[in-house]
Amino acid sequence: MDLRKLKTLIDLVSESNVSELEITEAEGKVRIVKSGGAVVQQYVPAPMPAPAAAAAPAAVAELPAPVAAAPTGHVVKSPMVGTFYRSSSPGAKAFVEVGSQVKEGETICIIEAMKILNEIEADKSGTVTKILGENGQAVEYGQPLFVIE
Repeated sequence: MDLRKLKTLIDLVSESNVSELEITEAEGKVRIVKSGGAVVQQYVPAPMPAPAAAAAPAAVAELPAPVAAAPTGHVVKSPMVGTFYRSSSPGAKAFVEVGSQVKEGETICIIEAMKILNEIEADKSGTVTKILGENGQAVEYGQPLFVIE
């Protein structure tokens, strides 16, 4: 990361009411935390690819965790940060189940953000093949919630 950019970020944190700032870029991740009056920074460089000759012995010792296959079909993603709910109230029937036919514009879940219940609609017609969100779970912007085929 460019040192001028880093210095600017540190100055912004120290002069503002922000107590913590974390930025991730291709070069690495920077975390700036204001504790008391001092600003503490932590820089974690992005992992560098190892040369092929050096990587071979390490590959035997460390096998990467299996990566889940990307879901096939159209993925409905969260349009906001909030809490995911599959039904309109705790005892109510879920909006959709696996195998449910949905039409574009039909409500498929609710995301609560800042005490406001936002109905999330299907952006494609089809059959719900997977439900990736857990009821009552916090979700991030862009997090996959459903797969529709």
